[in-house]
Amino acid sequence: MIIITKIVTELGTMIAGAVDEGICLLEFSDRRMLNTEYKDLERYLKTKVIEGENTHFATIRKQLTEYFEGSRKEFSVPLVTPGTPFQQAVWKELMNIPYGTTRSYHQQSVALGNPGSIRAVAHANGMNRISIIIPCHRVIGSDGNLTGYGGGLKRKRWLLDHEKKYSGIAVDQLLF
Repeated sequence: MIIITKIVTELGTMIAGAVDEGICLLEFSDRRMLNTEYKDLERYLKTKVIEGENTHFATIRKQLTEYFEGSRKEFSVPLVTPGTPFQQAVWKELMNIPYGTTRSYHQQSVALGNPGSIRAVAHANGMNRISIIIPCHRVIGSDGNLTGYGGGLKRKRWLLDHEKKYSGIAVDQLLF
């Protein structure tokens, strides 16, 4: 079973989902794609979504609290990320963007070895079901403008500002 629960954060209520192996969902409760994500997870994992408790929820609650306090820059909770091989490659590359920094979609496509895949990278970014931990919020437009984020651009701006504040990186070293 995919067990889900609510987690209240500084940016609003999030829905966490977990299976025995780890966290498979962390989304804002008002995300329009949430029901689609439930269906995708049910299809990939061949099981149903139900509310309840899972041992991974205590870890994710603690780590999210530390993140929002500015003391956690990396997460160690185990993740389960079913998707296509391309999506998984994109999500893995997202994990390589250092805390407090940003990359453009073009830079992400280059990092994946396929500079012409900007739109495909952007689409895979949008299909990320584990917000904050898989940091799709760190990807911005080539012109430095914020572009799509499932949690909304206000939250994306907040997350980037939050990480910049606690990163120790000088502002003039950041892309945006």
